[in-house]
Amino acid sequence: MIQFFMPMEPPTTTAQMHKVTVRNGKPVFYDPPAVQQMKAKLAAHLSAHRPAVPLEGPLRLYCKWIWPGKTEAYKPTKPDTDNLQKALKDAMTKGGFWCDDCQVASEICEKMTGPIPGIFVRIEVLS
Repeated sequence: MIQFFMPMEPPTTTAQMHKVTVRNGKPVFYDPPAVQQMKAKLAAHLSAHRPAVPLEGPLRLYCKWIWPGKTEAYKPTKPDTDNLQKALKDAMTKGGFWCDDCQVASEICEKMTGPIPGIFVRIEVLS
């Protein structure tokens, strides 16, 4: 099991905010600067917690996203949990936490407000 807390203000920009342009009659998707910055921020915070070797087999990923707030409470507003998780899992794949995010067979994601903003991550290898 790996678990860690990344003290930071979680991003509100998500991986789903792609832009599209047309080149030679074909759509080309790209990340605007805000998405590039969000991905770089996640990668920088995750790098300190990378395992020595990528985890193998089926995995459970538990994440708690905490935005600034006076008290701990669930956050029923945007961004959507699935969009948050997509960006995080992509960054974790690129960062060498596992070989492919398809290994995440079980996933729990919570959005909260609280006095200490950040992202709590726990990864368990399932038997």
